[in-house]
Amino acid sequence: MEVILKKNVEGLGAPGDVLNVADGYARNYLLPMQLAVHGTERNRRHLAHEKRLIEHQESKERNIARELAGQLAGVTCNLSRRAGENDRLFGSVTSMDITESLRAVGFDLERRLIELAEPIRELGVFMVPVKLHTDVVVELRIVVEREE
Repeated sequence: MEVILKKNVEGLGAPGDVLNVADGYARNYLLPMQLAVHGTERNRRHLAHEKRLIEHQESKERNIARELAGQLAGVTCNLSRRAGENDRLFGSVTSMDITESLRAVGFDLERRLIELAEPIRELGVFMVPVKLHTDVVVELRIVVEREE
């Protein structure tokens, strides 16, 4: 039986793949679990239409992310923290602190977009990647200064 996969099936294929599988496997597992649909011409046209819609939406999101990346490229976040000897911070600077600093400047980003590997624990200038989209990553400049 010919089926079109709706979801990723381990060892079988990815969404959108058109496959010939055993009738029993399709009837008893793939179709009831809604992992696939019959490979009819109507379902093929529907799948092609959904792919076009997804690609169009993805293109819109990518363009918006590129615009935002252009705006963020020139932004510097200045954070003041208490520090001890050897410029070590009492505490740390986290992605939440960076998000709040960006909100003060007028950018409302989600905390999960800031890819801070580990919290910043010392004074200095740091470049932190911000992943706005799968294809769009911008480096954000973070300046951590000693609090007076």
